Amino acid sequence: MTRVFSGVKPTGHLTLGNYLGAVRRWAEVDQHRTEALFCVVDLHALTVAHDPARVRRLSRQAATLLLASGLDPVRCTVFVQSHVDEHARLSYLLECVATDGEMRRMIQYKEKAARERDRGGSVRLSLLTYPVLMAADILAYGADEVPVGDDQAQHVELARDLAVRFNQRYGLTFVVPRATPPQVAARVMNLQSPASKMGKSEDSGPGIVYLLDEPDVVRKKVMRAVTDSGEGVEYDREGRPGVANLLEILAACTDGNPESLASVYGSYGALKKDTADAVVEVLRPLQARHRELCADPGYVEGVLRDGAEKARALARPTVDTAYRAIGLLPPVPEPALNAVV
Repeated sequence: MTRVFSGVKPTGHLTLGNYLGAVRRWAEVDQHRTEALFCVVDLHALTVAHDPARVRRLSRQAATLLLASGLDPVRCTVFVQSHVDEHARLSYLLECVATDGEMRRMIQYKEKAARERDRGGSVRLSLLTYPVLMAADILAYGADEVPVGDDQAQHVELARDLAVRFNQRYGLTFVVPRATPPQVAARVMNLQSPASKMGKSEDSGPGIVYLLDEPDVVRKKVMRAVTDSGEGVEYDREGRPGVANLLEILAACTDGNPESLASVYGSYGALKKDTADAVVEVLRPLQARHRELCADPGYVEGVLRDGAEKARALARPTVDTAYRAIGLLPPVPEPALNAVV
């Protein structure tokens, strides 16, 4: 069976973009057709300045929202990255295969490092190397597919390159994965700044719809979305990004097509109203299930404990094989208790 791995980073509250761009597909498609693992990648949240208590709180919230979105622990494995040591173990080996140039070409690193330099500061070393940890997340499980948005495709390509390079140098060890982006709303954009994605790392903002926003808040944000100066409703991602973003969101919520939907609307107001209603309806069952899970914290803890155990059992043989292949001495086994002295 095909194996899938993907994860969410607890650097902020999960957004509509996270759900439409990734999580909904995990629940509706991937967990039913594959052997699927979905992870709260909390180690990645340490690459920037953070409040430890907030990271813990957001990690739990992210896990709860994954379950509320429809991930079924009977069908898939849901766990927290730091609960499985194999991620960190393999990451260092892959750092010994990756190059400095590869890391510095990563778009997200270049953008964040440039912003920090403009402020007179510098970024953490872990921000430079975190794509290698992401590769370890994927390769440890022998994942065939990695469902990601287009902003993460470069990182999956790095995982492919590292897998091929390791296999060529040290013997066949890793499956070479491939990215599988969704067809519609792969990258939901900020409602107030449609040139930027709807990112959860931003603390707040009228352009970001969070999964736990109240219906009235969702409607207000969508109704105030930036559109464009042109007349009529037209789907043009490059020329009219604000309208295109609304059409893609509506299409993703209603299983429609953004080009076809554009011909239905004669005004921005009608498009915004229908988009807001569609988003509210999509989030309604998720929010109801989230409330139920919050009332039963022991269930979520049990899912994460069992998920980590399953993930560890899957990852350890591959990581142990990689340790032997690269030339590390195996640990000396403990002597048997009944051995003759």
